[in-house]
Amino acid sequence: MKLRDLAKGSSVFLGVFVAGYLSTTYVDQRFATQLDTSGPAASACVGEDGSWKNWPWPNVPTLSPKCR
Repeated sequence: MKLRDLAKGSSVFLGVFVAGYLSTTYVDQRFATQLDTSGPAASACVGEDGSWKNWPWPNVPTLSPKCR
């Protein structure tokens, strides 16, 4: 392995690491403010119309119970 190859690999690794850190920080700042932390957390459930209740995130947990 040449020194040039080591420098390329290290710079790519560092770039990916920094990009991952910055994107994680951005997501934490952007979406954490949308959560309501004033009361006790309600669990996610499926309403009668099939929509999700008490779930602010874009991904949806599978096999959640129906709302009461």
